Amino acid sequence: MNELMIIFIFLFGTILGSFYGVLGTRLPNNESIVLPASHCEFCHHELKWYELIPILSFLIQKGKCTHCQKKLPLSYLATELFTGLLFVISYIKFGINVQFFISIILSSLLIIIFVSDLKYMIILDSPLVISIILIFILKWFYFDIQNSLLALLNGFFTFLTILAIGKLGDKLFQKESLGGGDIKLSFLFGMVLGYQMSLIAFVLSTFLALPYALGCLFLNKNHVVPFGPFLASSLWFVFFFYEKFETIIPFLLNI
Repeated sequence: MNELMIIFIFLFGTILGSFYGVLGTRLPNNESIVLPASHCEFCHHELKWYELIPILSFLIQKGKCTHCQKKLPLSYLATELFTGLLFVISYIKFGINVQFFISIILSSLLIIIFVSDLKYMIILDSPLVISIILIFILKWFYFDIQNSLLALLNGFFTFLTILAIGKLGDKLFQKESLGGGDIKLSFLFGMVLGYQMSLIAFVLSTFLALPYALGCLFLNKNHVVPFGPFLASSLWFVFFFYEKFETIIPFLLNI
């Protein structure tokens, strides 16, 4: 394993992670991702270049703004760190190939969804559309146009299935059971995993979300669960361990 490549990929991931944090907080508020420049959200002090070094600046500043000394959210550090780690894990698992590039696209989307959905209860359209386009191009470039079109077809049928499930849930529970962003995300499930594996991933996402939902009930908090992070985590997890989950399908068909 190339240690220099691992270091480079990690650093690259942390830089993108910092950018994803900006996307996840600014786009839901219809703010520009360019202006104003990066600043403290408490005192609006414009950050210098040395205050923007991923991970390192946060640690050197002891998690505080150098101007007003307010504590900065740990999400800043977590976003940068986990993006870098997900990129490195993808490289260790796949090497440099089409699976690696798809994995870092999914990792990027996962981080953005965590930021936007946990904070604002929204899955942004633009990162999702860009992810779909990039994966379509990758499949076309590495395979052929038939593979890309088949991926779109799987995405379309998965989207229709989850849309139908969402409508049925709305009728049964007399309230919105799946958000629009969750349903749109299902298109990417189909593109990446195929139709059958997408349904397995959706089932897995409900189990991932269950402890969080139970915790909200126990603590008497808002019962609306931001489902996006669990969906995105499930998508990444099933993609990463695809060959393991693939053995489940014959078992389910024989039940």
